[in-house]
Amino acid sequence: MPTLIKNCTIFQQGKLLPNRDVLLKDGKIAAISLAGKMRCEGAEPIDADGNLLSPGFVDLHIHGSGEYLIDDGPESLAQLCKLLPQYGVTGFLAGVCPLPEGEDAEFLASLAGVKSDGAKILGFHLEGPFLALTGALPPEVLGKADKKRVDSLIAAAKPYPAIFSVSPELEGITELIPLMVGKNTPVFITHTKANVEQTQAAIEAGATHATHFYDVFYAPDEIDPGVRSCGAVEAILADSRVSVDFILDGEHVDPVAVRMALACKGPRKVCLITDANRGAGSVPGRYRFGSREITFAYQGAPARLSEDSDPPNCLAGSGLTMDLAIRNAVKMLDVSASLAAGMASTNPIHVLGLDSKKGYIKEGYDADLVLLSTELEVECTFVGGRCVYKK
Repeated sequence: MPTLIKNCTIFQQGKLLPNRDVLLKDGKIAAISLAGKMRCEGAEPIDADGNLLSPGFVDLHIHGSGEYLIDDGPESLAQLCKLLPQYGVTGFLAGVCPLPEGEDAEFLASLAGVKSDGAKILGFHLEGPFLALTGALPPEVLGKADKKRVDSLIAAAKPYPAIFSVSPELEGITELIPLMVGKNTPVFITHTKANVEQTQAAIEAGATHATHFYDVFYAPDEIDPGVRSCGAVEAILADSRVSVDFILDGEHVDPVAVRMALACKGPRKVCLITDANRGAGSVPGRYRFGSREITFAYQGAPARLSEDSDPPNCLAGSGLTMDLAIRNAVKMLDVSASLAAGMASTNPIHVLGLDSKKGYIKEGYDADLVLLSTELEVECTFVGGRCVYKK
C-alpha cells in the first residue's frame, strides 16, 4: 500500500524544507510536494505534524545491540535487523570479528544467508584479520596479508560486499587492497601506528575511509626530541579522498577531534557510527562478549572489559545507538540537527557508493527514511517504503 507522509519538515543536504508531503510507493519515494497539494487515492496517510523527515541512518560499524551480537551467528544477526529500526537505522554493515583461517569464511557464509526483515544488511565489515594492532581483539586472531584468504572471505560474503578494515603498516597489505576494492567496494583504515608514507601508500592503493577514527590510531614513535611525529591521522586528514567516522559518546574521542575533522574534510566526509556491542541501548550493567565480560557505566556509555578481563577496563565498543549519536553531535559539536542527521545517513551512503539510489529524499530514491521528533527521538522508520517501526 502507498504511504503519504503529510506535513513533514525534510532534512535535505544540510537544509530544512518545511511543510512537505512525501508519497512512498513501490519501495521508492514517488513524489514530494508542498503540504496539502498532493492527492493519492488508497494511500495510507501519516500526519507528521511538522516533525523531521531524514534519510534513514546507516551504521558503518556495529557488532551488536540489545541482547544480540553478530558473532553469535545468523539468528542474532536476523534479530538485530529487526531491532535497529527503533533507533532510525535502515541499513548497516554487519561487523564480524576475525576467526582462525578457514573458520572465518565458513562463519561468514552462514551470516550471508540471513534474510533481513527490518534494517537491511548492506555488507559485512571485517574488522580483521589484516590488522597490526589488536585494540580489544585478542592478539591470536591477527593474520598475515594473504591473497587466498582475501579471496575466500570475499566469496563467502556473497551476495553482499566484504568490506575490510586494514592497518597500512601490515607487510604486504598494499598489494591486497586493490583486490579488496574490487567493484567500487571501500576499504577502511584502522588499528594502526602507520607513518605518513605507509598511510599514503594504502590510500593510493584504494583505502578511502578511516573507521573509529582516533581510536587505536597511534602516532609513530618520536624520532627527533620535540618534533611531533606525523602518522596516519595527519595523512588521512590531509587527503581529500578519505572520509572518516567517529564513535561520538564523549569518551572514545574528544569532540574537538571531530570538529577538526569537519574543518579539514567538510561536512560531507565525516560520519557517525556506533561500534555498538551487545548491551547497547539496554540498561547499564554487565554483558557477555565472547569469553569475556563487558560493562556499561550508564546508558550510551562505552563498553569496557570488566575488571576480571584482560586487559581490564579496556574500551570494547560502545553502548551508542544511532539516534543518540546524532543527539550527541548536536550537543557536543554545536552543529545543526540536519548536519548531524547527514553524518548518520547521507555521508555513510556516499562511503558505500550507494548514493545513486539511497541517502537522499528525492523522487525515485529508495524510501529508507526516519521520522524524528523535534527532540530527535525516532517516531517512525521506513525501509523500502514499509513502516518497520512506529513509536
